[in-house]
Amino acid sequence: MGLRNRLDADHVAEQHSDRGSVAHWRQRLLTEVNLDDLAMLTMHQRRTRLEKVVGHILSREGPVLSDRERGAMIRRVVDEALGLGVLEPLLADESVTEIMVNGPDNIYIERRGRVERIETTFASEDQLYQTIDRIVSQVNRRVDESSPMVDARLPSGERVNVIIPPLSLSGPVITIRRFPKPFTIEQLAAKGSIDESTSVLLASLVRARFNIIISGGTGTGKTTFLNALSAFAPTSERIVTIEDSAELQLQQEHVIRLESRPPNIEGAGAITIRDLVRNSLRMRPDRIIVGEVRGAETLDMLQAMNTGHDGSLATVHANSADDAVYRLLTLASMSEVKLPFEAIRDQINAAIDVIVHLSRYPDGSRRVAEVGIVASTRREEFRLDPLLRFEPDRTGPGQKTTGHFHRFPLPRHVAARVYNAGENVPAAFGVAPTYHDDSSEVSL
Repeated sequence: MGLRNRLDADHVAEQHSDRGSVAHWRQRLLTEVNLDDLAMLTMHQRRTRLEKVVGHILSREGPVLSDRERGAMIRRVVDEALGLGVLEPLLADESVTEIMVNGPDNIYIERRGRVERIETTFASEDQLYQTIDRIVSQVNRRVDESSPMVDARLPSGERVNVIIPPLSLSGPVITIRRFPKPFTIEQLAAKGSIDESTSVLLASLVRARFNIIISGGTGTGKTTFLNALSAFAPTSERIVTIEDSAELQLQQEHVIRLESRPPNIEGAGAITIRDLVRNSLRMRPDRIIVGEVRGAETLDMLQAMNTGHDGSLATVHANSADDAVYRLLTLASMSEVKLPFEAIRDQINAAIDVIVHLSRYPDGSRRVAEVGIVASTRREEFRLDPLLRFEPDRTGPGQKTTGHFHRFPLPRHVAARVYNAGENVPAAFGVAPTYHDDSSEVSL
């Protein structure tokens, strides 16, 4: 949508609004600005220029306002002109990680892991629809009764989902997820999300080219953790990332970023995660990183892991490390390639080395709750050997979640693979002993 359309999107009735309304001053702003000049400026420069213009207009024609009221009015007018209206202050607040609009009168945000309702509301449902139109126009999409749902990424990086009636019985709904600057594994350890010994171990497993699945529920930090782990892949490798909405921020030089594409308004042209996984195999990747597996592409990913692409990483929605393995089985079975249950199980046993499960606790904190090694082999039922388990203390409502990480020794074949890759096993874990019939321990 062009700048003039953005500035002139109100209904005709708004042109006659009283002088205290944001819509009135937006219309006055439209008569004062030179749109051709603004088109040549950056967004920051546009905002600065418009704030000055609105300030001059209010000085000449506006009501008597306090400095605080005047500043708030200027920001609201410019937000309505250039941005997403009442959502702009929330997007500018770095502590807000999720914005949830449930109709014009109910706006919730997530801040530091806690969801809270805020007092800000839209003036009307029409204003909410105007904001939705601006959102989807930035990604060349549309929302109407024939296409009442959109899932996309904004140019500024946020992931946005919009759903409107008749699918939503609560009115128009917007969900915006913001992604903070990437955390390093050291920063996550400092926040208590993982202990130092486990962070060192996982770094060794990545460098030793173990295939790792990161599991967890919604909002547990899977993408954040995946990004942190990916930092340990050597810079000499060619890495292909595949995502629905590009969120990963790898620091290596040789990274190819692929993003799926939804169908156009005619319902054609979709490029799925599965299409991208298949295509990535023709791109000579050393590692493949899939932001999230959620369907038939799981089978293609497993086959890639089993055909020389060791060191690959992916995330999956699951309730536990054990559940993650069965979730992969279910997703892989969604492929049109009809394989027996046992064949898919064998693919998982052969492909997946480590499951890292994340959880979010009542106080909003996110931690590594489990780390498990896939110990089953091709013809066996799924079996995980534990490496780490977070054991929370018993706490009351509203209290901070505390606890400790309980570590288990590495199976000897896993430790051998780590050592053979030139890595070390942290002393806090150690290596599980192996016994002869006479119960004498064998050293590694």
